Amino acid sequence: MSDFSLIETMRWEPGTGIIRLRLHLARLKRSAGRLGFSGADKAAEKLAEVRGESLPLRVRLTLSPSGDIAITTAPFSPLPEDTIWRVAIASKRLDSTNRLLRHKTTRRGIYETARAEYPTAEADEVLLLNEKGEPCEGTITSIFLDDGSGILKTPPIACGLLAGVLRTDMICARRARVQHLTLADLQTGTLYMGNSLRGLIHAKLLTGN
Repeated sequence: MSDFSLIETMRWEPGTGIIRLRLHLARLKRSAGRLGFSGADKAAEKLAEVRGESLPLRVRLTLSPSGDIAITTAPFSPLPEDTIWRVAIASKRLDSTNRLLRHKTTRRGIYETARAEYPTAEADEVLLLNEKGEPCEGTITSIFLDDGSGILKTPPIACGLLAGVLRTDMICARRARVQHLTLADLQTGTLYMGNSLRGLIHAKLLTGN
């Protein structure tokens, strides 16, 4: 378990700082504890050094197994509110028994393979299913479904997916609830994809995949 690092990708806003910082730090510490990584307790101090000017930043933190922390920043342009992502379905499947999928790491081969199945001109995001055919997550996003009940539905971690920070935030705020989903559900309801950096994005599932 020493050939990868843990990652947190965050959004810094002028006057606010890092959005959902508490949840990012909690996930990092939880993953570090379960995987035997050291140094997670120093992340808050390092992130406090992040400074921007008048525009949002994308902040990326990596934590190595030995506790080394690296932070990079880059300008970030939020998506327009009326954005609709085209979402394709990958042929590559996730293994629901792979517990490493529950942690955000630099071991991203399966997601990169899925993303490479479709050119960016054809699909904005690619959705992965598990070995049972259950929708799990996008290559960089969590799934949220509006089925008309007034609360969004998102797949359970046990399906084989990352505990996304936006997902956690929305569940804690009772804006989302865990529920097993099917492809038929995604085709009949209103689909959203999202992560802590980009927020919630209206999406359209491409047919014929």
